[in-house]
Amino acid sequence: MPHIMELLGKARVVVKDGRVVEVGEPEIEWCPLFSKLRGVQDITQEEVKKNIESRICDVGMFTPGRKLLELDTYVAFGASEIMMSGLRRGFLETTVTACDGAGTVIASNPALVQGIGGRMSGLIETEPIDGIIHGIRKLGGTILEPSTAAIDPVGGARKAAELGYRRIAVTAADPETAETLRKLEAELGLDLIIIAVHVTGVTREEAKGILENSDIVISCASKSIRELAKPLVQVAAAIPLFALTQKGKELVIERAKDIQSPILINSMELPVLPAHKQPKNLV
Repeated sequence: MPHIMELLGKARVVVKDGRVVEVGEPEIEWCPLFSKLRGVQDITQEEVKKNIESRICDVGMFTPGRKLLELDTYVAFGASEIMMSGLRRGFLETTVTACDGAGTVIASNPALVQGIGGRMSGLIETEPIDGIIHGIRKLGGTILEPSTAAIDPVGGARKAAELGYRRIAVTAADPETAETLRKLEAELGLDLIIIAVHVTGVTREEAKGILENSDIVISCASKSIRELAKPLVQVAAAIPLFALTQKGKELVIERAKDIQSPILINSMELPVLPAHKQPKNLV
């Protein structure tokens, strides 16, 4: 089984034995984030291939040499950065996320959470890589299904509860998962913070389900999320992060405490979406 990831406008990339073997067509033409970070002005299949190859080279993604400890940040308010700060400050007890070569991971080590997620995009499918699994375990993480590297946020949250955790951040990429997590939260008496990721291309109906059941959503290049979100807090204007609930808002504030650069805090009607800053073409 190969590794499959979607990135840069949901372009589907297949990696096997540490090499990119297939690249699909991206759904957007320009992303303000990658323009700023990487100078990418036109999102093409070649740029997508170069981007994933840089991740393989820089952090060993999809290889046994995967770098798993990281405190440097690539964006100020990404999902992993928010979870890292939440763990550091005692706001969260643990997290449930997806890692290449391991699948669903339960981790309470802030540097491990950032190491796993800092360069992660939409991981669709992965296969076990012993070096990554051993590395995660050595750093205190728990792999839900080490034999299959299954990506199962609900199973991960249930396992975290069995390990004794209650205040848990979980990433989810579809409304069904988010809704099931909410039911699990009620069933087990948990306090979940659901962070919606990888939402480019969701339908209007799917966006409604995500917004109804998430605490935080990273809007990616989603037109529907931007149109329907009624956030309590918005971070950034180009690829906005929306905090939708009080506890989502509080977690974002915990992250803000760790930001060293000046921050503007203002009250206004949200969302704020300047047209020239949005990805081309929103889907």
